[in-house]
Amino acid sequence: MRVSFASAPGSPHKPSEDTVAATPHLAFVLDGLSSPPELGTGCIHSTPWYVAHLAAALIEQAATRPATPLADCAASALAKVADSHAATCDLTHTGTPSSSIALLRENEATIEYLSLFDSVILLDGPDGIAKISDLRVDGYAQAEHQQTLRYEIGTPEHQQAVSRLVAAQRPHRNTPDGYWVAGSNPEAAHHALTGTIERAHLKRAAILSDGASCLAEDYHQTDWTGLLDLLHTHGPEHLIHQVRQAEATDPTGTKWPRYKAGDDATALLCLTD
Repeated sequence: MRVSFASAPGSPHKPSEDTVAATPHLAFVLDGLSSPPELGTGCIHSTPWYVAHLAAALIEQAATRPATPLADCAASALAKVADSHAATCDLTHTGTPSSSIALLRENEATIEYLSLFDSVILLDGPDGIAKISDLRVDGYAQAEHQQTLRYEIGTPEHQQAVSRLVAAQRPHRNTPDGYWVAGSNPEAAHHALTGTIERAHLKRAAILSDGASCLAEDYHQTDWTGLLDLLHTHGPEHLIHQVRQAEATDPTGTKWPRYKAGDDATALLCLTD
C-alpha cells in the first residue's frame, strides 16, 4: 500500500488524542475518547499515553502475525497495554483511557479491515464507496446528547451538558448490551466490525477520525466521493485545512452543534496500485 496521512490537534492548548501509523502492509487511526476532568478515569496516565502505547502494540501484533485474524491481533494488543499499567491504575473504572480503532491490513489477495467505535473507513470498490464505522454508541444517552445541542460551545452550560452525556454513556461502555471501545477489556476487539475486500477490487481507501470525517458527515461540505477525491488530489493536510475553515465560520456550534469547536483531526489515504 502507498499511504499518506496528516493529523492535527483540535486545540493548541491540549495535546492530540489521535494517533496514526502505517507500515508497508498496515495502516490505522486511533481516536482517544476525551474525558471530562471532573469525571475521573481511575488511571494515572493520559489518553495520549494510552493511544501511543496501543499503537505500538497494534503494530507488533498485526504487522508481525499476518495470518492471525485482526480481531485476535487487536485483542492481544489491548491485553498487552492493560497489563502494562494494571499495577498502577484502576482498569475497572468506566472512564479508563480508551480509543477507537480503524485499521486496514494488506495481504496478497485481500485487504482486511477492523472498525471499533466511531472512526470511519472508506473503501472505494467496484460497487462504489462503502463506509464502515461502528456507531453503536448512538443507541445510548440520546436525551443527554440532545441537551448538548441546546447550548453554544464555550458556555458553562455546554461544558456541563457534555459531562452529563459522557457520564450517561460510560455505564454502557464495553458491556454485553452496550457499545464497545478499545480499552482495558480485550474482549472488545471481538465485537469490532471486520471484513475483507479483494485487493484487486479496491481502488483506494481512507481512514478518518471523526474530527476529519465531519467535513462530509456533519458539516455536509462534500459527500464521501468528494472527500476521497479531495484526499486523493490535494492530500490529507488539505482535507484537515478544509475542516478548520468550516469550523472557523461557526465557532460556537450554532450552525453545526457539536461537542467541541474543533476536534483532533486525522486523515489517511491508502492506494493499492
